Amino acid sequence: MTQVIEPTAHVHTDLYVDGAPVPAERTLRVADPADPSATVGYAAAATRSQALDAVAAADRAFPAWAARSAGERADLLRAAITGLAEHRGADAEILTRENGKILQESTIDLIVFDHRVELACGGVDQVGATSTLAGPPYDTQVGYVPLGVVTIIVPFNWPLAILAASLPQALLAGNTVVVKPPPSAPLATTRVVQRVAAALPPGVLNVVTGEDAEIGTALVSDERVAKVCFTGSPAGGRRIMAMAAETLTRVALELGGNDPALVLDDAVLDDAALDRLVAGTFDSTGQICMAIKRLYVHRSRYAEVVEGMSARLAGQVLGHGLDAATTMGPLHTARQRDFVADLVAQARAAGAEVREFGSGPDDRFTGGHFLRPSLVLDPARDARVVTEEQFGPTLPILPFDTDDEAVAAANDTWAGLCSSVWTPDRDRAARVAARLRSGYTFVDAHGAPWLDERAPFGGLKGSGMGREMGVEGLREFMDTHSVAFPSG
Repeated sequence: MTQVIEPTAHVHTDLYVDGAPVPAERTLRVADPADPSATVGYAAAATRSQALDAVAAADRAFPAWAARSAGERADLLRAAITGLAEHRGADAEILTRENGKILQESTIDLIVFDHRVELACGGVDQVGATSTLAGPPYDTQVGYVPLGVVTIIVPFNWPLAILAASLPQALLAGNTVVVKPPPSAPLATTRVVQRVAAALPPGVLNVVTGEDAEIGTALVSDERVAKVCFTGSPAGGRRIMAMAAETLTRVALELGGNDPALVLDDAVLDDAALDRLVAGTFDSTGQICMAIKRLYVHRSRYAEVVEGMSARLAGQVLGHGLDAATTMGPLHTARQRDFVADLVAQARAAGAEVREFGSGPDDRFTGGHFLRPSLVLDPARDARVVTEEQFGPTLPILPFDTDDEAVAAANDTWAGLCSSVWTPDRDRAARVAARLRSGYTFVDAHGAPWLDERAPFGGLKGSGMGREMGVEGLREFMDTHSVAFPSG
């Protein structure tokens, strides 16, 4: 069993503003979700004034950073992530202790950060790309310019990977950035971002930790902030949008989903496919925005899917994420655990069959935020476990008889982040996918491991607005600029 670090090995992080660490008078206590009585460490809790200092530093640094060529900025970014790997083991351990997810997932989170920075820098030629509208009467050149100061607000679940879907694009485009890590799990993210910031010119990248109520308006509503990127809940997105409206600040919002997966009657349901269904639902204890949240299965394949997923979930082992035997950690908060448990209980009380799986944690972690994974079989279509985003380890499985019925049910939701279609027939998959109201559709898979990171990612409807990654993700951090020359 992996040694769980004792509470005396506390991690401490400062703010990082204008090229230097900055302490704060107050701190945020960071608890271990597997054992909330255990303290992982303390992060500086910025005051509003300190948050404004970070915005001011980014504003001062913007002209010189924007004046550099895109190639220079890409070279500096690549150099800034050199050496992060040597800290990966320690950072992953800290991330598991503050987040709750298993160590393997924390390690992947950190690897993806490096990968996405490299991938973004590979698109450097797109930064200065222009097009020309030939005259007469004018020869007009259409290009792009950076926005200014960007605030990026990061969630707890995959903080480094999600940050790297926007941070390198923002910096490569010529903007300066203030990063706000999640207050409940800020330590690993702060450590990584500070190392990157220290390798860039002062003020180009700043890190501010603290309570939302104290520093939120400073990082969102200040007139020097040109754009805010937020990943979180729909309620949080509405608050950000309202705050940003005061200064007409642009927003990019990724607000979660209620992702449907459609298993058609001709789906290939071999061991690998069933493994992908389980992983696409239950990785990170179900706390992933693009996880499968509703599984629609053709009636002729329903029993096969239920039994196949049940067999795989039976072997789940709940425990501390640093224990090598653990396959599923706790939920991040007691509130979320109770919310998911309530959804399951309501479905059971209404007559749905609920199957629970896995073995619980040992006696050391009885106070942790654990919840056994479950399948909710054929619940009512209006059950809350179907209509709301669970963001936890449960999955409603619902039968259907026709493709039209499945598409209508899949689209009957407030959300539109991702979806998936399970069929070996490429043409059929394309036809069904074209009718699904989501920003991204997978075929025969679902979830981040199968995401093409060259493509834009983002949602429709209540899942937000704007795009990350790809050329569209870069353009989110640039404004269009046209220059008209007299022709002839």
